Formats: sequence, structure tokens, C-alpha cells
Amino acid sequence: MSPAVPSNPHLVPPQGAVAAPAPDPEIRVYGHSNLFYWWPVWALGFLFAFLTYLDGHMMAVVPAGTQVESGQVIPGHDGTPRDVLVAPPGQAVPPLPGTTNGEPEPRLRVANNNNYGVLFFGAVLLVVMVTNFLMRGLASVIFIASIIITGLVLALMGWWDTVLAFMGGLDVRINAGGYLVVAVPLFVMWLFSTFIYDHYTYLIVSRGQVRIRREIGGGEVAVDASGLSLRKERDDLFRHWLLGLGTGDLHVKTGGPANMDFELNNVLLIGTKLARIQEMLREKEVSHEVVTA
Repeated sequence: MSPAVPSNPHLVPPQGAVAAPAPDPEIRVYGHSNLFYWWPVWALGFLFAFLTYLDGHMMAVVPAGTQVESGQVIPGHDGTPRDVLVAPPGQAVPPLPGTTNGEPEPRLRVANNNNYGVLFFGAVLLVVMVTNFLMRGLASVIFIASIIITGLVLALMGWWDTVLAFMGGLDVRINAGGYLVVAVPLFVMWLFSTFIYDHYTYLIVSRGQVRIRREIGGGEVAVDASGLSLRKERDDLFRHWLLGLGTGDLHVKTGGPANMDFELNNVLLIGTKLARIQEMLREKEVSHEVVTA
């Protein structure tokens, strides 16, 4: 009996042929710009816009000198006493932009207290400070945690209105649309920066080679992996762990003629990626020793 012939002989390699080796795995490392840390601002913007809408209060735009008259009976209504706004003589309440009938009916939704506005602007100032002042170690946690705890306690106790009144009658309120004007563009920029723009600068490590692009528009440089040295810088705990969700700064040094020495900042999940790279380089060293032996 003759041996069976494969239905597709082109799929069967000839006898004695050596299969091509599988390509070495690659570990891609991307740094991120400081815009990556701005996610709390757009997140709070969406949250406070939603809560402000649910609050059920409106803001009226009135001329200076308008007075509130309490307990007035309005002709043509049900006769129940109501609070009314009385504009100064010769002045009228201006209609809001976008109204079709020209009626000055309030339609800007605002919260009944200052808590949302104060916390939102506090978050903006905090992110600005954290992304521009680097404080590594425990000092950053103590300093910034005290600011956050103080702000939250005042908001939970409802004392921000009292504090702002003591500071000259300040009133910090944003209508629901105002939060969205900040949150929506910032969210779009954050997505573009995190998932597109930041991926044009990278470090790609395989067992035999390291490919590096340090700037957008620059060329890719390939160097031998044997001279690669990686060191994780000390963390700013608030920036890297609370805002950065496990980011860190990576110091990179290569050997050979290129001899590149630079930092890749704000690397996401830096601990996991650094451990994988070190394991890959150790496997290369072991396999090289076996071959030479």
C-alpha cells in the first residue's frame, strides 16, 4: 500500500527543512506628557455637571440694583404669595441668548451651594501644582493629603459658604454647561495625548535589540540590547500613584556607539514593564552562555 499523499502538499515542509525561529517578543514602553495627570479635572467636570443638573436650581441674570421682594401676590396667578425680583426703574431683565420668544426666563442650572465650584477649582489648582512641582517621597503625601482632607471636610460640613462669606462674600458657582465646556475639550485632548500623541516616542526592547525614538519627527535609533541599563527613579507618591495610577520615571542608558542617556517620564505600569524587560535580558544572557559553552 502506498503512503497517503497530503491533500495540499504545499503546506508540508520538505524533509530536513528547519522551521524558521519565532520572532523575539517585544516590550513596548511609552512615556506620557503631564496632560496624563489631568484626568481628575475632566472626571470631576462631568460629575459636577450631572449633580448640578440634578440640583434643580436656576440662575437669573438681572441688572445691578435688583431687589428681592418676599411674599408678593402676583396678579393673574393663583393668589399665593411669592418671592419676586424687582428691577430698578427704567431697566429690564435681559433675555438670555438662545431664547426664541425673548422671555427672560432663567434656564442656567446651578447648584444651591458653593461646594461643587470650590472643589472643582481646588482640583484644577491641585493638578497644576502636582504637575509642575516634583516632590518625591513622603513629603508630597503629607503636604497634599492635608490640603485634600481640609477641602473635603469643609465641603461635607457645608462650611464653604461661611468661609467664602467671611472672605468678602465670595460666591464660586458654575452652571452645568460651564463644567462641560471645560470637561469635554479636556477629555478629547487627554484621549488624543494618551493613546496617539504619546505613542510616537517610545522604547521597544527585544532580546537582541533596543529601538528608541525620543521625539516626534525624529528617526528611530536601534542599538544592541546587551549594553542597556534601566533604572526606575524614586516616586512622587501623589503624582505617580494617586494621579498617575502606577506611573513612574525611567532612566535609560544604552551602550555602544550611540551611548544614549535620557529619561522616559510618566511610564504607565512601570514596575511590571521593568520586571519583564529585566527577565527578558536575563534569558538572553543565559542562552548566550549556553551557546558559547
